[in-house]
Amino acid sequence: MGIEKIVEQALQTGYLTPAMEAEVGSICDAASELSVAEYMALDKLMGSLLTGEVVAVQRKQFINVMEELVLTEALARVAEIEVTSEQHLDVGDIAAYALNRLPPLYATTEEGGNYQRQRAREELQDLIAQQVNEAISRNLDRPDFFPERQALGKNTGNEVLKQVSTLLQVYAPNFEQESDVGRNS
Repeated sequence: MGIEKIVEQALQTGYLTPAMEAEVGSICDAASELSVAEYMALDKLMGSLLTGEVVAVQRKQFINVMEELVLTEALARVAEIEVTSEQHLDVGDIAAYALNRLPPLYATTEEGGNYQRQRAREELQDLIAQQVNEAISRNLDRPDFFPERQALGKNTGNEVLKQVSTLLQVYAPNFEQESDVGRNS
């Protein structure tokens, strides 16, 4: 889906979903140059986000407590290994491998999160440790197939707004001025 379609959909629904945000970011990152129509759509999106006509849906209104527990276990184990050896381990790969083999523990409130943490410590701690150890084993035995691969980046809630603003400033620095001149004539 193109930028214009995404903006049109966001204006119709009043929401910019994380998937739409990611798609706009992907298009902007991949394009060497955007068309005037795409710039105008991005400008319209930015204005709509600023006025509240379109609301960017939060990325996470819930947490997976299992992520915290696996990361804590993985970081502890990786630290032990890296201190005693020359090995460098990828915590992200290890956590992803273990998480794919463990049940999710979602919560939407602090109380729910505390309940899930306690439940996991009582019922799943051995399984978590086992899966993290398996992930570390696999990580240590893995050949370096794709050294050029890129890790996933973090997006903050205002990332699209920043991307749109930066793109407009870089590729269309006189767009506003030209538009204002056209309106005043």
